[in-house]
Amino acid sequence: MNRTELLRQLRAHHPFDAREGVMLERIMDFVRDNETCFDRNLEAGHLTGSAWIIDRDRSHALLTHHARLEIWAQLGGHVEDDPDMLNAAWREAREESGLDCVRPVSTYIFDVDVHEIPATPKAPSHFHYDIRFLFEADRDAKLTVSAESKSLRWVAFDEITGITREESVLRMVRKISANETSS
Repeated sequence: MNRTELLRQLRAHHPFDAREGVMLERIMDFVRDNETCFDRNLEAGHLTGSAWIIDRDRSHALLTHHARLEIWAQLGGHVEDDPDMLNAAWREAREESGLDCVRPVSTYIFDVDVHEIPATPKAPSHFHYDIRFLFEADRDAKLTVSAESKSLRWVAFDEITGITREESVLRMVRKISANETSS
C-alpha cells in the first residue's frame, strides 16, 4: 500500500462521531505530510494497524492487557515489512493472540484513532496514528499470550466498561452495537 491508496481509503471512511472525525483529519494530515509515515523510526509518530476482534455471536471482543501501557485495548502494533494496513492489523492479530482462525470481516477501515505513547528509555514520546479493521474469530479457539501482553480475554460488550475507560475502545463497542440495531 502506498500513501495515495491509504488516503483514498481514509477518505472513504465515515467517522462514527465528532471525536473520530477529528482523529481522521489528523491521520490524513499526517499521511499527506510525512513520506515515511509507515516507518516506526519516525520520531514524531507513525502509522499502526489494529484489529478489533469480535466473536461470531457479535457479543464479545478479544482484548489484551497491554504490558507496557497497562491498559486493556484491542490488539495491534507497528507496520513492519508490508505497509498494507489491513495486512499489518491481521498480522498483529495473529501474533498477539496465537489465533490462526482470525479473519477480516471487511477490507474497509473500521475505526481510526490517534494516541500518544509515553516516552521510554529507548524512545521519546510519540503518536500512534492507528488504522483499525474489524475481524472475527472463534471464541473457543486457544489463545496464546504474547510478550507484549499480560493477558488476553474475551469480554462481553456490556462488561468492557468494567475493565477499560479508553474512549476509542468504547467507541468501537458502540459501533458494533449500532450496527446490530440497524441491521
